[in-house]
Amino acid sequence: MDEKEPLRQTVEEEIRTYRPIRSLFLWDVVSDRDSRATLSWAVATLLIGTFAYHWLEGWSYLDALYFSVISLATIGYGDLTPTTPLAKAFTIIYVINGIVILLAFFDRIRVVRSKRMK
Repeated sequence: MDEKEPLRQTVEEEIRTYRPIRSLFLWDVVSDRDSRATLSWAVATLLIGTFAYHWLEGWSYLDALYFSVISLATIGYGDLTPTTPLAKAFTIIYVINGIVILLAFFDRIRVVRSKRMK
């Protein structure tokens, strides 16, 4: 048993060392069932925006994804803008709904992290 004890201490030290790094990557959030559902909605929202802008504006998938992320982050650089009336109408609905979904996801992160701190 004495031979395994130093190994066990080493493993526990490694786990403690990597715990802060793991928290950066949201492992604790992804392991929560409700958080996974909210994350799925957020990813689906980005995919819907990407495919919609590709179809409505004829942008490449990368440009469409870029515009979707920039719009939902409320940054709005202005380098890409919707030009058709249908794309403009979609953008209004997309941004309002997308921001709500992203805020719900960030709130889930807050809830999971606050439970972990208790």
